[in-house]
Amino acid sequence: MELIKNISVRDLTHLKECMHSCEQTKGLTVLEHGEQVSDYFLDLYEHVISGKSLKHEWRLPKWVFDSALWSRLMPLDIITEYHWFHDCGKPFCRVTDAEGKVHFPDHAAVSADIWLRLGLNEKVAKLMRHDMDIHLLKANGLDDFVSMPEAATLLLTGLSEIHANASMFGGTESVSFKMKYKQIERRGKAIVSLLNKGDCHEQ
Repeated sequence: MELIKNISVRDLTHLKECMHSCEQTKGLTVLEHGEQVSDYFLDLYEHVISGKSLKHEWRLPKWVFDSALWSRLMPLDIITEYHWFHDCGKPFCRVTDAEGKVHFPDHAAVSADIWLRLGLNEKVAKLMRHDMDIHLLKANGLDDFVSMPEAATLLLTGLSEIHANASMFGGTESVSFKMKYKQIERRGKAIVSLLNKGDCHEQ
């Protein structure tokens, strides 16, 4: 895409350096944010799959325990790589508006394109490209979303992301977090319902 034509990234080590030098928010780099999302996801994974106690603060929707989700996860090594690097394009699309606010336009697509430019895993790149889908998903897009093999991974990642980011919103009791949680709770319920219907049709 046009935005990254002139971007020069030598290798994965250089990409990590760029991510480490770019702040996601004050006091938190893009790389640290990715590691944080991964940590939250693995916390949830071990809680649901192995029954371990949660180490982070969570608000868990009922659907999060549905086997239809967990049976459709991408391999964990793919997921971890995706989580760590999902925002790798942010250092290259960072802009500051007239009010001094920082934005990262089209960062999901930029991240995926940079990942592919380095010749890295295409499955990780696809997850990166669709990373924001769950946060923006409308009711009329549910069928298309559920048809993707990555749907369960993207949904559980989205839930992990809003919890990892909760401190930026003012905690899990903040209005901002509650709005984001309500969106993903509602969409997640519909997604799991569609996944379970698919299971019935396959039997």
